[in-house]
Amino acid sequence: MARDPRDFLLRLFSAAVDSADPAKAVARHLPDPPRGRVLVVGAGKSAAAMARAVEEAWPGVDLSGVVVTRYGHAVPTRRIEVIEAAHPVPDRNGAQAARRILDAVGGLGPEDLVLALISGGGSALMTAPVPGLTLDDKMRVNRLLLASGAPISVMNRVRRRLSAIKGGRLALAAAPARVVTLAISDVPGDDPLAIASGPTVHDPDAGADLSEVVRMLGPDLPEPARRLLLEAPEPLPAFGADYRLISTPMLALEAAAARARAEGATPLILGDAIEGEAAAAGQVMAGIARSAALHGQPVRGPAVLLSGGETTVTIGAAKPGRGGRNTEFLLAMALALDGTSIHALACDTDGIDGTEDAAGAIIAPDTLPRARAAGLDPAAVLAGHDSYSLFARLGDLVKTGPTLTNVNDFRAVYIP
Repeated sequence: MARDPRDFLLRLFSAAVDSADPAKAVARHLPDPPRGRVLVVGAGKSAAAMARAVEEAWPGVDLSGVVVTRYGHAVPTRRIEVIEAAHPVPDRNGAQAARRILDAVGGLGPEDLVLALISGGGSALMTAPVPGLTLDDKMRVNRLLLASGAPISVMNRVRRRLSAIKGGRLALAAAPARVVTLAISDVPGDDPLAIASGPTVHDPDAGADLSEVVRMLGPDLPEPARRLLLEAPEPLPAFGADYRLISTPMLALEAAAARARAEGATPLILGDAIEGEAAAAGQVMAGIARSAALHGQPVRGPAVLLSGGETTVTIGAAKPGRGGRNTEFLLAMALALDGTSIHALACDTDGIDGTEDAAGAIIAPDTLPRARAAGLDPAAVLAGHDSYSLFARLGDLVKTGPTLTNVNDFRAVYIP
Protein backbone atom coordinates (compact mmCIF):
# COMPACT_ATOMS: atom_id res chain seq x y z
CA MET A 1 0.00 0.00 0.00
CA ALA A 2 1.14 3.55 -0.70
CA ARG A 3 2.97 5.13 2.24
CA ASP A 4 1.81 8.65 1.41
CA PRO A 5 -2.02 8.88 1.26
CA ARG A 6 -1.83 12.22 -0.55
CA ASP A 7 0.25 10.83 -3.41
CA PHE A 8 -1.97 7.75 -3.54
CA LEU A 9 -5.11 9.89 -3.96
CA LEU A 10 -3.42 11.98 -6.65
CA ARG A 11 -2.53 8.81 -8.58
CA LEU A 12 -6.16 7.70 -8.45
CA PHE A 13 -7.27 11.08 -9.80
CA SER A 14 -4.72 10.85 -12.61
CA ALA A 15 -5.98 7.38 -13.52
CA ALA A 16 -9.55 8.71 -13.71
CA VAL A 17 -8.58 11.65 -15.92
CA ASP A 18 -6.34 9.55 -18.18
CA SER A 19 -9.20 7.13 -18.83
CA ALA A 20 -11.17 9.98 -20.42
CA ASP A 21 -8.37 11.30 -22.65
CA PRO A 22 -10.01 12.28 -25.99
CA ALA A 23 -6.86 11.32 -27.88
CA LYS A 24 -7.50 7.69 -26.90
CA ALA A 25 -11.30 7.60 -26.86
CA VAL A 26 -12.28 9.35 -30.09
CA ALA A 27 -10.58 7.05 -32.61
CA ARG A 28 -12.24 3.94 -31.13
CA HIS A 29 -15.73 5.29 -31.81
CA LEU A 30 -15.49 6.97 -35.22
CA PRO A 31 -17.90 5.77 -37.95
CA ASP A 32 -16.73 4.77 -41.40
CA PRO A 33 -15.94 7.84 -43.53
CA PRO A 34 -18.84 8.75 -45.88
CA ARG A 35 -18.84 9.12 -49.66
CA GLY A 36 -19.65 12.81 -49.29
CA ARG A 37 -18.22 15.61 -47.16
CA VAL A 38 -17.36 15.43 -43.48
CA LEU A 39 -18.35 18.49 -41.48
CA VAL A 40 -17.04 18.50 -37.89
CA VAL A 41 -18.79 20.69 -35.32
CA GLY A 42 -18.72 20.63 -31.57
CA ALA A 43 -18.86 22.36 -28.22
CA GLY A 44 -17.44 21.75 -24.78
CA LYS A 45 -14.29 21.80 -22.72
CA SER A 46 -12.98 18.78 -24.68
CA ALA A 47 -14.11 19.97 -28.13
CA ALA A 48 -10.70 21.12 -29.39
CA ALA A 49 -8.90 18.01 -28.13
CA MET A 50 -11.59 15.84 -29.72
CA ALA A 51 -11.26 17.74 -33.01
CA ARG A 52 -7.52 17.15 -33.07
CA ALA A 53 -8.11 13.44 -32.39
CA VAL A 54 -10.46 13.28 -35.41
CA GLU A 55 -7.84 14.91 -37.62
CA GLU A 56 -5.18 12.45 -36.48
CA ALA A 57 -7.45 9.43 -36.94
CA TRP A 58 -8.61 10.54 -40.41
CA PRO A 59 -5.53 12.05 -42.12
CA GLY A 60 -6.78 11.29 -45.64
CA VAL A 61 -10.43 12.24 -45.19
CA ASP A 62 -11.74 15.50 -46.66
CA LEU A 63 -13.07 17.27 -43.59
CA SER A 64 -13.58 20.77 -42.26
CA GLY A 65 -15.57 22.41 -39.53
CA VAL A 66 -15.65 24.55 -36.41
CA VAL A 67 -15.78 23.78 -32.69
CA VAL A 68 -15.99 25.99 -29.61
CA THR A 69 -14.20 25.40 -26.32
CA ARG A 70 -13.45 27.27 -23.12
CA TYR A 71 -10.75 29.94 -22.99
CA GLY A 72 -7.43 28.21 -22.39
CA HIS A 73 -8.64 24.84 -23.72
CA ALA A 74 -7.69 25.24 -27.40
CA VAL A 75 -5.13 22.94 -29.02
CA PRO A 76 -3.52 23.23 -32.47
CA THR A 77 -5.62 21.86 -35.34
CA ARG A 78 -5.07 21.95 -39.10
CA ARG A 79 -8.46 21.53 -40.77
CA ILE A 80 -11.01 22.24 -38.03
CA GLU A 81 -11.30 25.79 -36.70
CA VAL A 82 -11.29 26.24 -32.93
CA ILE A 83 -13.07 29.18 -31.28
CA GLU A 84 -12.63 29.96 -27.59
CA ALA A 85 -15.48 31.36 -25.49
CA ALA A 86 -16.54 31.93 -21.89
CA HIS A 87 -17.80 29.41 -19.36
CA PRO A 88 -19.92 29.13 -17.24
CA VAL A 89 -21.55 32.44 -18.21
CA PRO A 90 -21.84 32.81 -22.03
CA ASP A 91 -20.21 35.61 -23.98
CA ARG A 92 -20.29 37.00 -27.52
CA ASN A 93 -17.64 34.58 -28.76
CA GLY A 94 -19.93 31.71 -27.79
CA ALA A 95 -22.83 33.33 -29.60
CA GLN A 96 -20.68 33.86 -32.71
CA ALA A 97 -19.52 30.23 -32.55
CA ALA A 98 -23.12 28.97 -32.40
CA ARG A 99 -24.03 31.00 -35.47
CA ARG A 100 -20.96 29.67 -37.31
CA ILE A 101 -21.88 26.09 -36.40
CA LEU A 102 -25.48 26.46 -37.57
CA ASP A 103 -24.32 28.05 -40.82
CA ALA A 104 -21.75 25.28 -41.35
CA VAL A 105 -24.28 22.43 -41.21
CA GLY A 106 -26.76 24.10 -43.58
CA GLY A 107 -27.02 22.98 -47.20
CA LEU A 108 -25.62 19.46 -46.74
CA GLY A 109 -26.84 16.40 -48.61
CA PRO A 110 -27.77 12.84 -47.57
CA GLU A 111 -24.30 11.51 -48.45
CA ASP A 112 -22.59 14.03 -46.17
CA LEU A 113 -21.67 13.39 -42.54
CA VAL A 114 -21.90 15.80 -39.63
CA LEU A 115 -19.64 14.64 -36.82
CA ALA A 116 -20.76 16.37 -33.61
CA LEU A 117 -18.17 16.45 -30.81
CA ILE A 118 -20.01 17.15 -27.57
CA SER A 119 -18.65 17.46 -24.02
CA GLY A 120 -19.34 19.16 -20.72
CA GLY A 121 -19.55 22.93 -20.82
CA GLY A 122 -21.14 22.98 -24.25
CA SER A 123 -24.36 24.53 -22.94
CA ALA A 124 -22.67 27.80 -22.03
CA LEU A 125 -20.07 27.75 -24.80
CA MET A 126 -22.50 27.34 -27.71
CA THR A 127 -25.07 30.08 -27.17
CA ALA A 128 -27.85 30.81 -29.66
CA PRO A 129 -30.75 32.71 -28.05
CA VAL A 130 -34.20 32.00 -29.47
CA PRO A 131 -35.91 34.92 -31.25
CA GLY A 132 -37.07 37.51 -28.75
CA LEU A 133 -34.20 36.87 -26.35
CA THR A 134 -30.90 38.76 -26.33
CA LEU A 135 -27.46 37.46 -25.40
CA ASP A 136 -27.49 39.74 -22.36
CA ASP A 137 -30.76 38.10 -21.28
CA LYS A 138 -29.17 34.65 -21.56
CA MET A 139 -26.13 35.77 -19.60
CA ARG A 140 -28.38 37.05 -16.79
CA VAL A 141 -30.34 33.78 -16.77
CA ASN A 142 -27.12 31.76 -16.52
CA ARG A 143 -25.90 33.80 -13.57
CA LEU A 144 -29.21 33.28 -11.78
CA LEU A 145 -29.09 29.55 -12.46
CA LEU A 146 -25.52 29.24 -11.16
CA ALA A 147 -26.41 31.05 -7.93
CA SER A 148 -29.68 29.20 -7.42
CA GLY A 149 -28.28 25.82 -6.43
CA ALA A 150 -30.49 24.15 -9.06
CA PRO A 151 -29.35 20.69 -10.20
CA ILE A 152 -27.73 20.47 -13.61
CA SER A 153 -30.83 18.73 -15.03
CA VAL A 154 -32.95 21.79 -14.24
CA MET A 155 -30.32 24.17 -15.61
CA ASN A 156 -30.20 22.28 -18.90
CA ARG A 157 -34.00 22.21 -19.20
CA VAL A 158 -34.01 26.01 -18.99
CA ARG A 159 -31.13 26.30 -21.45
CA ARG A 160 -32.88 24.08 -23.99
CA ARG A 161 -36.08 26.14 -23.79
CA LEU A 162 -34.17 29.36 -24.47
CA SER A 163 -31.89 28.03 -27.22
CA ALA A 164 -32.03 27.88 -31.01
CA ILE A 165 -29.36 25.13 -31.15
CA LYS A 166 -29.88 22.85 -28.14
CA GLY A 167 -32.47 20.13 -27.57
CA GLY A 168 -31.98 18.59 -31.03
CA ARG A 169 -32.06 21.81 -33.03
CA LEU A 170 -28.50 21.35 -34.32
CA ALA A 171 -29.38 17.93 -35.76
CA LEU A 172 -32.52 19.34 -37.39
CA ALA A 173 -30.47 22.12 -38.97
CA ALA A 174 -28.10 19.52 -40.45
CA ALA A 175 -30.81 17.44 -42.18
CA PRO A 176 -30.73 15.56 -44.53
CA ALA A 177 -27.07 14.85 -43.71
CA ARG A 178 -26.27 11.94 -41.40
CA VAL A 179 -25.37 13.10 -37.88
CA VAL A 180 -23.09 11.06 -35.62
CA THR A 181 -22.42 12.38 -32.14
CA LEU A 182 -19.33 11.48 -30.09
CA ALA A 183 -19.90 12.58 -26.52
CA ILE A 184 -17.90 12.73 -23.30
CA SER A 185 -20.39 12.64 -20.44
CA ASP A 186 -20.11 15.01 -17.50
CA VAL A 187 -23.61 14.47 -16.12
CA PRO A 188 -25.10 12.06 -13.57
CA GLY A 189 -26.69 9.17 -15.41
CA ASP A 190 -25.06 9.98 -18.79
CA ASP A 191 -28.34 11.27 -20.24
CA PRO A 192 -27.53 12.44 -23.82
CA LEU A 193 -30.16 15.16 -23.53
CA ALA A 194 -28.31 16.61 -20.52
CA ILE A 195 -24.78 16.58 -21.98
CA ALA A 196 -24.32 20.14 -23.31
CA SER A 197 -28.15 20.31 -23.32
CA GLY A 198 -28.44 17.77 -26.14
CA PRO A 199 -27.89 19.73 -29.37
CA THR A 200 -28.26 16.53 -31.44
CA VAL A 201 -30.85 14.74 -29.28
CA HIS A 202 -34.64 14.93 -29.62
CA ASP A 203 -36.17 16.60 -26.57
CA PRO A 204 -39.39 14.83 -25.55
CA ASP A 205 -39.62 17.19 -22.58
CA ALA A 206 -39.62 20.38 -24.65
CA GLY A 207 -43.11 21.40 -23.53
CA ALA A 208 -42.59 20.78 -19.80
CA ASP A 209 -44.09 23.14 -17.23
CA LEU A 210 -41.25 25.38 -15.99
CA SER A 211 -43.33 27.66 -13.78
CA GLU A 212 -41.67 26.32 -10.63
CA VAL A 213 -38.23 27.18 -12.08
CA VAL A 214 -39.47 30.69 -12.88
CA ARG A 215 -40.54 31.13 -9.26
CA MET A 216 -37.17 29.80 -8.05
CA LEU A 217 -35.20 32.26 -10.21
CA GLY A 218 -37.22 35.16 -8.82
CA PRO A 219 -37.86 38.76 -9.84
CA ASP A 220 -34.43 39.31 -11.40
CA LEU A 221 -35.30 36.95 -14.26
CA PRO A 222 -35.43 39.00 -17.50
CA GLU A 223 -39.02 39.43 -18.68
CA PRO A 224 -38.44 37.93 -22.17
CA ALA A 225 -36.95 34.81 -20.54
CA ARG A 226 -39.81 34.63 -18.04
CA ARG A 227 -42.35 34.73 -20.87
CA LEU A 228 -40.54 32.06 -22.89
CA LEU A 229 -40.16 29.75 -19.90
CA LEU A 230 -43.86 29.99 -19.10
CA GLU A 231 -45.06 29.48 -22.69
CA ALA A 232 -45.32 25.93 -24.07
CA PRO A 233 -43.32 25.89 -27.34
CA GLU A 234 -44.33 24.16 -30.55
CA PRO A 235 -43.12 20.52 -30.47
CA LEU A 236 -40.11 19.73 -32.64
CA PRO A 237 -40.26 16.87 -35.16
CA ALA A 238 -38.79 13.58 -33.97
CA PHE A 239 -35.66 12.19 -35.61
CA GLY A 240 -33.26 9.28 -35.24
CA ALA A 241 -29.88 9.71 -33.60
CA ASP A 242 -26.53 7.93 -33.79
CA TYR A 243 -25.19 8.91 -30.39
CA ARG A 244 -21.96 7.37 -29.05
CA LEU A 245 -20.75 7.86 -25.48
CA ILE A 246 -16.97 7.59 -25.63
CA SER A 247 -16.08 8.46 -22.00
CA THR A 248 -18.22 8.51 -18.86
CA PRO A 249 -17.88 9.17 -15.12
CA MET A 250 -18.34 5.48 -14.28
CA LEU A 251 -15.52 4.45 -16.62
CA ALA A 252 -13.29 6.97 -14.83
CA LEU A 253 -14.26 5.58 -11.41
CA GLU A 254 -13.56 2.05 -12.64
CA ALA A 255 -10.10 3.12 -13.85
CA ALA A 256 -9.36 4.60 -10.42
CA ALA A 257 -10.66 1.43 -8.75
CA ALA A 258 -8.30 -0.69 -10.83
CA ARG A 259 -5.39 1.52 -9.81
CA ALA A 260 -6.38 1.24 -6.13
CA ARG A 261 -6.46 -2.55 -6.30
CA ALA A 262 -3.03 -2.59 -7.93
CA GLU A 263 -1.71 -0.61 -4.96
CA GLY A 264 -3.24 -2.87 -2.31
CA ALA A 265 -6.38 -0.92 -1.34
CA THR A 266 -9.94 -2.20 -1.64
CA PRO A 267 -12.04 0.17 -3.77
CA LEU A 268 -15.74 0.72 -3.18
CA ILE A 269 -17.58 2.73 -5.85
CA LEU A 270 -20.48 4.51 -4.18
CA GLY A 271 -21.93 5.84 -7.42
CA ASP A 272 -21.32 8.23 -10.30
CA ALA A 273 -24.41 10.40 -9.79
CA ILE A 274 -24.13 11.91 -6.30
CA GLU A 275 -25.79 15.33 -6.29
CA GLY A 276 -27.18 17.82 -3.77
CA GLU A 277 -25.63 20.63 -1.74
CA ALA A 278 -21.86 20.26 -1.62
CA ALA A 279 -21.60 20.84 2.14
CA ALA A 280 -24.38 18.35 2.90
CA ALA A 281 -22.78 15.74 0.63
CA GLY A 282 -19.47 16.27 2.44
CA GLN A 283 -21.14 15.61 5.79
CA VAL A 284 -22.75 12.41 4.49
CA MET A 285 -19.46 11.20 3.04
CA ALA A 286 -17.76 11.85 6.37
CA GLY A 287 -20.33 9.63 8.08
CA ILE A 288 -19.69 6.77 5.65
CA ALA A 289 -15.93 7.17 6.04
CA ARG A 290 -16.13 7.18 9.85
CA SER A 291 -18.18 3.98 9.79
CA ALA A 292 -15.60 2.31 7.55
CA ALA A 293 -12.73 3.42 9.78
CA LEU A 294 -14.40 2.43 13.08
CA HIS A 295 -16.46 -0.63 12.12
CA GLY A 296 -15.17 -1.89 8.78
CA GLN A 297 -18.53 -1.13 7.17
CA PRO A 298 -19.29 -0.71 4.30
CA VAL A 299 -15.65 -1.67 3.62
CA ARG A 300 -12.62 -2.51 5.74
CA GLY A 301 -9.35 -0.62 5.31
CA PRO A 302 -7.04 -0.18 3.67
CA ALA A 303 -9.74 0.96 1.30
CA VAL A 304 -10.86 3.87 -0.81
CA LEU A 305 -14.40 5.17 -1.28
CA LEU A 306 -14.88 6.43 -4.84
CA SER A 307 -17.72 8.58 -6.12
CA GLY A 308 -18.66 10.98 -8.89
CA GLY A 309 -21.49 13.31 -9.79
CA GLU A 310 -21.99 17.04 -9.48
CA THR A 311 -22.96 18.79 -6.27
CA THR A 312 -24.17 22.38 -6.11
CA VAL A 313 -23.52 25.41 -3.93
CA THR A 314 -26.41 27.73 -3.15
CA ILE A 315 -25.21 31.30 -2.65
CA GLY A 316 -27.29 33.43 -0.29
CA ALA A 317 -27.63 37.20 -0.17
CA ALA A 318 -24.16 37.80 1.30
CA LYS A 319 -21.26 38.22 -1.12
CA PRO A 320 -19.37 34.91 -1.29
CA GLY A 321 -15.64 34.43 -1.04
CA ARG A 322 -13.61 32.24 -3.37
CA GLY A 323 -14.81 28.69 -3.54
CA GLY A 324 -15.94 25.76 -5.63
CA ARG A 325 -18.20 22.78 -5.09
CA ASN A 326 -15.30 20.38 -4.50
CA THR A 327 -13.45 22.53 -1.99
CA GLU A 328 -16.75 23.27 -0.21
CA PHE A 329 -17.49 19.53 -0.10
CA LEU A 330 -14.07 18.85 1.40
CA LEU A 331 -14.21 21.58 4.03
CA ALA A 332 -17.61 20.37 5.23
CA MET A 333 -16.25 16.82 5.28
CA ALA A 334 -13.20 17.88 7.30
CA LEU A 335 -15.42 19.60 9.87
CA ALA A 336 -17.58 16.48 10.20
CA LEU A 337 -14.55 14.15 10.49
CA ASP A 338 -12.92 16.34 13.15
CA GLY A 339 -9.46 14.78 13.05
CA THR A 340 -10.34 11.17 12.19
CA SER A 341 -7.40 9.46 10.43
CA ILE A 342 -8.93 9.80 6.96
CA HIS A 343 -7.65 11.54 3.85
CA ALA A 344 -9.84 12.67 0.93
CA LEU A 345 -9.55 14.28 -2.49
CA ALA A 346 -12.32 15.96 -4.46
CA CYS A 347 -11.55 17.43 -7.88
CA ASP A 348 -13.28 18.33 -11.12
CA THR A 349 -11.84 16.19 -13.90
CA ASP A 350 -11.66 19.20 -16.23
CA GLY A 351 -9.10 20.76 -13.88
CA ILE A 352 -11.33 23.69 -12.91
CA ASP A 353 -13.48 23.65 -9.77
CA GLY A 354 -16.24 26.12 -10.58
CA THR A 355 -14.49 29.22 -11.86
CA GLU A 356 -11.22 28.89 -9.93
CA ASP A 357 -7.77 27.85 -11.14
CA ALA A 358 -7.65 24.63 -9.11
CA ALA A 359 -9.26 21.26 -9.81
CA GLY A 360 -10.06 20.85 -6.13
CA ALA A 361 -8.13 19.99 -2.98
CA ILE A 362 -7.08 17.33 -0.47
CA ILE A 363 -7.92 17.05 3.23
CA ALA A 364 -5.96 15.19 5.91
CA PRO A 365 -6.40 14.54 9.65
CA ASP A 366 -4.45 17.73 10.38
CA THR A 367 -6.39 20.02 8.01
CA LEU A 368 -8.45 21.76 10.71
CA PRO A 369 -5.59 22.18 13.26
CA ARG A 370 -3.37 23.71 10.57
CA ALA A 371 -6.15 26.04 9.47
CA ARG A 372 -6.77 27.24 13.01
CA ALA A 373 -3.04 27.68 13.60
CA ALA A 374 -3.05 29.93 10.54
CA GLY A 375 -5.72 32.09 12.16
CA LEU A 376 -8.64 30.74 10.12
CA ASP A 377 -12.06 29.71 11.42
CA PRO A 378 -13.03 26.73 9.20
CA ALA A 379 -16.74 26.91 10.08
CA ALA A 380 -16.91 30.62 9.28
CA VAL A 381 -14.99 30.03 6.05
CA LEU A 382 -17.52 27.38 5.03
CA ALA A 383 -20.45 29.66 5.84
CA GLY A 384 -18.87 32.39 3.70
CA HIS A 385 -18.26 30.03 0.75
CA ASP A 386 -14.54 30.84 0.89
CA SER A 387 -13.13 27.30 0.90
CA TYR A 388 -10.68 27.94 -1.95
CA SER A 389 -8.93 30.59 0.15
CA LEU A 390 -8.51 28.22 3.09
CA PHE A 391 -6.98 25.43 1.01
CA ALA A 392 -4.78 27.92 -0.82
CA ARG A 393 -3.45 29.16 2.53
CA LEU A 394 -2.68 25.58 3.59
CA GLY A 395 -1.06 24.62 0.27
CA ASP A 396 -3.59 21.82 -0.24
CA LEU A 397 -5.15 22.84 -3.55
CA VAL A 398 -4.78 20.44 -6.48
CA LYS A 399 -3.79 22.36 -9.61
CA THR A 400 -3.60 20.53 -12.93
CA GLY A 401 -4.49 23.23 -15.44
CA PRO A 402 -7.08 22.36 -18.13
CA THR A 403 -7.11 18.57 -18.61
CA LEU A 404 -8.98 18.88 -21.95
CA THR A 405 -11.54 16.32 -20.82
CA ASN A 406 -14.51 16.40 -18.46
CA VAL A 407 -16.25 13.44 -16.82
CA ASN A 408 -17.61 15.37 -13.87
CA ASP A 409 -16.31 15.47 -10.31
CA PHE A 410 -14.09 12.77 -8.84
CA ARG A 411 -13.91 12.02 -5.13
CA ALA A 412 -11.67 9.54 -3.35
CA VAL A 413 -11.67 8.93 0.42
CA TYR A 414 -8.81 6.85 1.82
CA ILE A 415 -9.52 4.63 4.84
CA PRO A 416 -6.24 3.35 6.39
